[in-house]
Formats: sequence, structure tokens, C-alpha cells
Amino acid sequence: MPFDERLAQRIRQLLAPRKSVTEKKMFGGICFLINGSMCCGVIQNEFCARVGPLRYEEALKQAHTRPMDFTGRPLRGFVFVAPTGLKTEASLKRWLSWAAEFAAAEATKKKRAIRRAATSNEVPRRTPLRRYR
Repeated sequence: MPFDERLAQRIRQLLAPRKSVTEKKMFGGICFLINGSMCCGVIQNEFCARVGPLRYEEALKQAHTRPMDFTGRPLRGFVFVAPTGLKTEASLKRWLSWAAEFAAAEATKKKRAIRRAATSNEVPRRTPLRRYR
């Protein structure tokens, strides 16, 4: 499924100064990840922003937005922004800052969890198998 390559290029330019930005084909479009956590993407001609659960309601109150839903159930923390809501660089920068802020925080959480698991001396317990006659 094709996606708006011009919008993807605008996003690339604005995310270029950040470290650890990668791209991945997802949801029939392209997604941008920061330290492995999804930040935003372009699906067909719409911008998808992962703003997180705390900023979700605020994001939905903005003009030209709607909940991201593929299966009829909205994905909490994700919003679609219509092309008319991204005409200016300032509007795209604002959406990218919200999404990048959340993605960076998620990446930090993942790193902490990995470090905690790697430094833990605990051996996972296995429940004994019960024998039935």
C-alpha cells in the first residue's frame, strides 16, 4: 500500500538531528522509531502519532485528528492527523515533539527493564510437574 513519500521526507528531515532514529515498514506504511520505540508514521496520506495515554485526550481535541483504528477498536495513545493538519512546519514539529517525547520515554523504560533483568541474580522458578494417576 503506498504512502505519502513527501510527508515521510519532511519527517526524516525534522528527525535527522535525533540519534537512534530508524525506519520500519508497518501498518501498510512507514514508521519511525526512536531507540526501537515507535514514534510516528505515515499510513497512506495520514500522519500517525504515538502520543501516549497521558496526552491522548489532548491530542484528540486538536483539529484534524481522529483515533487510530484498524480493527474497529481505537488504539489508545495513537492518533491520525489528516494532511490538512500538517500544512505548516510548525504543526508537524509540534506533533513530532509530542510523539518523540513519548517514544524516548518508552525507550528509557525498556532499557531499564533489560538492565534490571540482566543484573538480577534470581533464577526463575519453575513450578513442579504434578503427577496424576
